[in-house]
Amino acid sequence: MRILVTGANGQLGSEMRLLAKDGTDEYIFTDVNQVEGQETVFLDITDRQAVLDMVQTRGIDAIVNCAAWTNVDACETDPALAALAMRLNADAPENLALAMKAAGGLLVHISTDYVFGTEPYNTPCREDQQGTPTGVYGRTKKEGEERILATGCEHVIIRTAWLYSEFGKNFCKTMLQLTAERPMLNVVYDQCGTPTYALDLAKAICTILQDYQTIQTENAKRKAANKREQSNMFELPSGSRLDEVKTENCSVLTENCSSANNCPPVTGATRSEATEGVDKNPLTAHRYPKTGIYHYSNLGVCSWYDFTQMIQQTANTLCLSAETRRHCDIRPCLSSQYPSPVKRPSYSVLDKTKIQEAFHLDIPYWTDSLRQCIANLIQTENGKRKTENCE
Repeated sequence: MRILVTGANGQLGSEMRLLAKDGTDEYIFTDVNQVEGQETVFLDITDRQAVLDMVQTRGIDAIVNCAAWTNVDACETDPALAALAMRLNADAPENLALAMKAAGGLLVHISTDYVFGTEPYNTPCREDQQGTPTGVYGRTKKEGEERILATGCEHVIIRTAWLYSEFGKNFCKTMLQLTAERPMLNVVYDQCGTPTYALDLAKAICTILQDYQTIQTENAKRKAANKREQSNMFELPSGSRLDEVKTENCSVLTENCSSANNCPPVTGATRSEATEGVDKNPLTAHRYPKTGIYHYSNLGVCSWYDFTQMIQQTANTLCLSAETRRHCDIRPCLSSQYPSPVKRPSYSVLDKTKIQEAFHLDIPYWTDSLRQCIANLIQTENGKRKTENCE
């Protein structure tokens, strides 16, 4: 397959690059920002025509949309940034969806737990649960989901949460730095969720793409077989005349099937019965049976305070010398003590049952993935090239 990845120089896009090296698919990595040493094609996904042209000229079979406006607080206070968030989080996904609709391909779109938030959830959020975002970021991401659905394209929308990796800016890297520099930190403990290692999410996306390719191949084989079967059904015996050919229930007439109503109904069923249960709405009928919204994060649950404690403990376990050990006093505090422009979800643990069952995923526990990420970061700090702990 030819797969286009947007936001390729961000956390998730960078992990997709690593996995693509060992794959057989052809990847095209795009971004509006260029990074030295990374081959990146410029693509402004808010430009609909540019997206359509890219998909058509490159023969794209699937898009993985890792791009988004993620400065949650800034777009709450700056109208210009709020408008930019709408363009990147809603307009752009619609452009990508329309391009995939025209090409007959798959859009894998990354969304967020911020689509939830108003209700005081205390059980894992399900995909069919009503989203009630509390701020601009959540509303624009929810709008993006709705616009994708409206196009009728084949899609897999993945809501994730608390994303971190070895790349870019994220909570894990920030806390590694702060626990090394400060004697004491106050960290919120009344907001709970589950961290997501971007590498694990990238692996899940690759599994989904492979599943899509497998089903498309099977569908193509089935279609070809049906076409051959239909051709054989209407092949006349040597020397026969068409008006002599009989079916089980009726003669095949050469002159009188001028309209659909003149043709015989499906054997044993009326016309309405024969089409009952078939989805004829182009906005809801999908060739890919696993089209839909899914949730993905690592397994388990923690607060930001627990996350920070585990970051320091893991770093100390993996450190190479006593001089690099962290001795920060991490203390729990209430989110009300550190108000932010947008209210974050107090409980955004995601129910992963649907994606686990649909794609047979073995999702790692969050502390195991955290250990792998920090080990990679320590290797990088020691001047070693990041190895592929990606199996």
